[in-house]
Amino acid sequence: MERENTGHSFISYFKRATSPLVVLRFLSEKPMYGYEITAELKNRSDGKYMISILYPVLYRLEEQGYICVSSTEVADGRARSYYSITEEGKKHLEKTWKEYLEISEIFENMMNMQ
Repeated sequence: MERENTGHSFISYFKRATSPLVVLRFLSEKPMYGYEITAELKNRSDGKYMISILYPVLYRLEEQGYICVSSTEVADGRARSYYSITEEGKKHLEKTWKEYLEISEIFENMMNMQ
């Protein structure tokens, strides 16, 4: 019998931990608005890595000083805020990416089942 996904799966925790890193990575390429980030996630992951609630991630990154609203435009009667990575965000992205690679390698070595 398969259990219902309650949001406490390994994948859910992994996405929660890595979604800020992915958002910072995308914003290091160019300023983007929320829907554009979601579309880019879907495109680059073939629909396998989606953030169900993106705006709390954006608001947290903004609060931490890692991103900022660089411009706002009105399209189809709706305001569209473009987010940009800050210098502090670039430093955080670089540091966190190195930490991710290091811990991933350690974990892979521990789990190597030869």
